[in-house]
Amino acid sequence: GNIYTSTEYPANQTIPLHNEMAYTHNWPLKIAFYCVTTAVQGGETPIADSRKVFARIEPKIRERFMQRKVMYVRNYREDIDLPWSTVFQTQNKAEVEAYCRQAGIEFEWLDNNHLRTREVCEAVRKHPVTGEMVWFNQAHLFHISNLAPKLRASLAVLYKEEHYPRNAYYGDGTPIEDAVLDHVREAYRQEEISFAWQDGDVLLLD
Repeated sequence: GNIYTSTEYPANQTIPLHNEMAYTHNWPLKIAFYCVTTAVQGGETPIADSRKVFARIEPKIRERFMQRKVMYVRNYREDIDLPWSTVFQTQNKAEVEAYCRQAGIEFEWLDNNHLRTREVCEAVRKHPVTGEMVWFNQAHLFHISNLAPKLRASLAVLYKEEHYPRNAYYGDGTPIEDAVLDHVREAYRQEEISFAWQDGDVLLLD
């Protein structure tokens, strides 16, 4: 699946680590991080308990996402973000198409090196052991409102909305309101935990 590296996130932004694979249909039940060498400056990995995030989100918003789900739209090009050959780790379009069909991802080739994908995923999950509800999506990260205002304005000048590198919608394709995603981001901020890594530290997340 597609795994983000730290360089794909703005500095000091809370990363919902279990959500790294929230927009795929298969994911590990545990994920581990290991600190080989402590950063000279910064280098923290903020985390948040997504059960508590779920509880902080207004019930009406939770219900809306649970009913309508989330659609992730990506445009893979050479000129911005990541090309499809890097993400899918192949130069073979047939392999990309086979993977998308198997994973339930809608795809279209807009030219030789421009691939657009759409995928609808659940917005929440029930923990397989405890039965607790977990906020399990990346809408607030994919959505254009997550970008800094100047970057968002520049992107709007260069591209039509359907050509943005990444964006998120409700599962039926209708826009997600900026205010709703601001509320979700605030829920993450309220639950954020940050710590200073030490050499040899291991972080294990359920």
